[in-house]
Amino acid sequence: MKKTSFPLSRLSRQAIMFPLCLVLFELTTYIANDMIQPGMLTVVAEFNVGLEWVPSSMTAYMAGGIFLQCLLGPWSDRRGRRPVLLAGVSFFIITSLAILLANSIEQFIAIRFLQGISLCFIGAVGYAAIQEAFDESLCIKITALMANVALIAPLLGPLAGAAWLQVAPWQGMFILFALLAAVALLGLWRAMPETATRLGETLSAANLWHDYRQILSNRRFVYGALAFSFASVPLLTWIAQSPVILISGGSLSTFHYALLQIPVFGALILGNITLAHLTGKWSVEQPIKLAAWPIMIGLLISAIATYYSAHAYFYMVAGLSLYAYGLGLANAGLYRLTLFSSPISKGAVSALVIPSFL
Repeated sequence: MKKTSFPLSRLSRQAIMFPLCLVLFELTTYIANDMIQPGMLTVVAEFNVGLEWVPSSMTAYMAGGIFLQCLLGPWSDRRGRRPVLLAGVSFFIITSLAILLANSIEQFIAIRFLQGISLCFIGAVGYAAIQEAFDESLCIKITALMANVALIAPLLGPLAGAAWLQVAPWQGMFILFALLAAVALLGLWRAMPETATRLGETLSAANLWHDYRQILSNRRFVYGALAFSFASVPLLTWIAQSPVILISGGSLSTFHYALLQIPVFGALILGNITLAHLTGKWSVEQPIKLAAWPIMIGLLISAIATYYSAHAYFYMVAGLSLYAYGLGLANAGLYRLTLFSSPISKGAVSALVIPSFL
């Protein structure tokens, strides 16, 4: 695939390998969070600490996911998307294996933070390359369908994690994560194109300040980034707190906890499928406006249900499922509009979009 052919308007067999390998790595990083969530009760018990440490694993992981974001995007603009992303996948493999050496909850959380840094490479580098490699209509379809593959992690991750714990220790999960990432690394090494447009330029504090000042002075970008933040927080909160709410507070089994994830993430996948179907028929803005209704109504249902009963889990899940459908319907288009709201190179812009999403 030649750089001068970008953006592509049609998918060839060679071109599709890049998003497939990227989404495999993304899926692996998500599984590294969702599959371990039901196992966190076992982890804290093994390290003899309280339940307050259960959400700390995800918190540390997501904190790592924004730690180097603002540096990696501009760095990949100038050093190349390809070498930076390959380095990120390699780092994930190393940290996944390093967590096997943890002897305390503090060490476990510290390594989870380092492992989470690999998330930075997906948005600021990988998805920036996807946006540059394909035209608007094709890109929205690709990212919406990629999201469906990635969402297998929160949909099946808790179930897989609960099943894993029945036959193997939680440490074995991280060996699986490392193996999956190694497959993604090989595929990206063979298939990923180079799409950066500022190769060879100097990366300096003055250049970073100039780029980020321009981006943050753009109102359309700021509104889009804030919309990403506020729309995504309920889902991230559900992922982090649902083990405590359902298993510890509600005395549900890990199996029933996992089953209650299916309608939420199934609705999110359905929203992405709907968006992929509408792309090319509707403008980019129309699905976003439509999505606002299920998002607001779904969150209102969940809020009312939990206000009247702390154990109204089914009504809570029903509301969150409606909300998740709206989120899936809006996300890919909202990301595209936000990313291209600024003329600055996409590595720098995506570096500010993704922290808002996380």
